[in-house]
Amino acid sequence: MKTIKENALVKKLGFNRIILFAILLLMYVVFSLIIPGFAGMARIMSIFNYVYFLGFLALGVTFVIATGGIDFSIGPVMFCCALMSGYMLNTYGVPVVISILASIAIGFCFGCFNGSLVAFVGVPPFIVSMATMNIAKGLGSVFTKTQSVSWPQGNDPSGNGWFRNLVKVGDVPTGLIVFAVAVIILFIVMNHTKAGRYILCLGSNKEAVRLSGVDVRKWQMLAYVICGLMAGIAAIFFVGAYTTVQPGLGDTYNNEAIASCVMGGTSMAGGLASIGGTVIGVFVISLLQEGIMALRMTKEVQMIITGLIVIVFVYADVSARRRKN
Repeated sequence: MKTIKENALVKKLGFNRIILFAILLLMYVVFSLIIPGFAGMARIMSIFNYVYFLGFLALGVTFVIATGGIDFSIGPVMFCCALMSGYMLNTYGVPVVISILASIAIGFCFGCFNGSLVAFVGVPPFIVSMATMNIAKGLGSVFTKTQSVSWPQGNDPSGNGWFRNLVKVGDVPTGLIVFAVAVIILFIVMNHTKAGRYILCLGSNKEAVRLSGVDVRKWQMLAYVICGLMAGIAAIFFVGAYTTVQPGLGDTYNNEAIASCVMGGTSMAGGLASIGGTVIGVFVISLLQEGIMALRMTKEVQMIITGLIVIVFVYADVSARRRKN
């Protein structure tokens, strides 16, 4: 095992990511064997629909966790963005383009709010995210008068359903292209820019970074802003796939997004993050969700399994750090 880990290619790809990818393939094979029609295009498209919005959430929170922080508000923030921008579209006749931009802007504002409180005021990330989670739920409910919001269908007579082409055109998963572009951009930001290096350094040793003369507050806030922007974008892909949004929901997706990051090799202690690993983790969670649905199990079963996955991978991360130290 040690010899395999020391292989140059394995080191480059990451041993944990290789194992996680193997688990993903094994899950797909098992589900395909025990569930009739699971390997069909309909199931694959359904998995992709889940991957898109969960992927954007997970990519965003990867930056926050890399700083040593946490954000439990991303799911409700995504729903709040979808509710408010959708209500503007339906009630006030705002053009679809403006509604999409509004969703991203609302996510940006939440990111700025969280980042300001954590970086400049010094409120613990856990407290900030829990408070923002409730604010997002309440704001979405108040803005829409506690009503659910449905975005236009693709065949809507008004022509407003064109935004669904961002998710799917016929049987072509165009959303996968958009998601891949986002992954490439954020991979470059995390691994090949000053911002990414400082964000990772914050998670490793924030005080050392501060003493070196770096404005740690700016880079810490940037991580939360990226997270908010991704939540706003995730909202568009959620309604593009599922149409209707209900107030007061979204909590489940926090755990799934964070689980995707942890499985992919992002350390809950900060200082270590993997965009590629997060993407594989997103596919694992999405495949698991689709498999559980196909087996006619309840959503609660998936929540139990996701929780156990988080515990296992966090324990593995803690154990690895202890051995290293």
